[in-house]
Amino acid sequence: MNEKRVIGEKAAEFVKDGMIVGLGTGSTVFYTIAKLGQLLRDGLSLKGVATSVQTEKLARQWGIPLVGYSSEIDEIDVAIDGADEVDSEWNLIKGGGGALVREKMIAKTAKAFIVIADSSKFVGKLGNFPLPVEVVPFGYEMTRKHLAGFGCEPKLREIYDTPFKTDNGNYIFDCSFPEILEPAALERDLNLIPGVVDNGLFVKMVDTIITLDSNRNIIITR
Repeated sequence: MNEKRVIGEKAAEFVKDGMIVGLGTGSTVFYTIAKLGQLLRDGLSLKGVATSVQTEKLARQWGIPLVGYSSEIDEIDVAIDGADEVDSEWNLIKGGGGALVREKMIAKTAKAFIVIADSSKFVGKLGNFPLPVEVVPFGYEMTRKHLAGFGCEPKLREIYDTPFKTDNGNYIFDCSFPEILEPAALERDLNLIPGVVDNGLFVKMVDTIITLDSNRNIIITR
């Protein structure tokens, strides 16, 4: 059984006719977008707001009409996205795909934020997955020093020995912490560093989680 496909397609059932949907980024949301494309062909009406250029391209491939994150919309009915880690209080680490800023903006605007996560993503405490922090390129070496002052090891994300650039034109430091005990405080404090755009901690934002239990049964928790 493909866990990602099962929970990704299940999330599509939360989309009702006429909704504006925040479309996340990643391998699990791929199946949600594909399912929504099928439902569109069957007569469902919806509009999507993409969290990344990658998602925008995928949505267009499936025929999903898109609107911008702008005055074109008043609100987003539901946002559906994955996670890199989920702790026992439903706090998240996101940003493995590099879209954390847009993902957080769209999730914050949505009336409901649904997270789809396979069983491997659940942890007791956050911090096994390095925390992505998006920073402006100007002075990024100094920003690295400030990040390290929080007890982590910041590593500049690179592709072929070149700094990875987000859709916003920024860099990402993947910050390895021994563990994250106070995610709310860390989210706030990291964002106070000059040069930091945002970080991948999503604290107290989730409304619904869709996953599978040990017997591969779908679990929907609100």
